[in-house]
Amino acid sequence: MQEDDFILNRLADAVNRQERLVWRGRHLDTVFLLERGGDAYLITVSAGRIQSVRKGPFVMPRWQFALRASAEDWAQFWRPLPPPGFHDLMALVKFRRLRAEGDLYPLMSNLLYFKDVLACPRAEGASS
Repeated sequence: MQEDDFILNRLADAVNRQERLVWRGRHLDTVFLLERGGDAYLITVSAGRIQSVRKGPFVMPRWQFALRASAEDWAQFWRPLPPPGFHDLMALVKFRRLRAEGDLYPLMSNLLYFKDVLACPRAEGASS
C-alpha cells in the first residue's frame, strides 16, 4: 500500500476526531472526488463528518466536484511542512497544480473546512 493510500484511509478518523472541524462543516453534505495521479477516491461528507473514503476504479462515479492533482503534488501538499506553493489548496490552483471541476459551490462556500480537512494528513504523517 502506498503512503498516500494510507493517508487517505485514515482521513475519516483524522477529521472526525476534531470536534471543531466537524462543527464547521455541520451544514455540509456532499460527495467529492479526489484524484491523485491515476488513483481516484470518492469522499462522502455528511454533516461535517467524513462518512467514507472509497478508492476506485469506479464505473460512472457520482460526485459534486473533483479535485485533481498529480501524486507528486499531493505528496508535497501532505508533507508536515509543505514548501511554498504547496501549502494551501488555493496555492495549488494558482500554480496550476490542482484542478477543481464540477459544481464548486460546496467547495467555495466551505473553503476553510476543505482546506483543514485536506491538511489533516499533515499532522497524521508527522505523528506516524
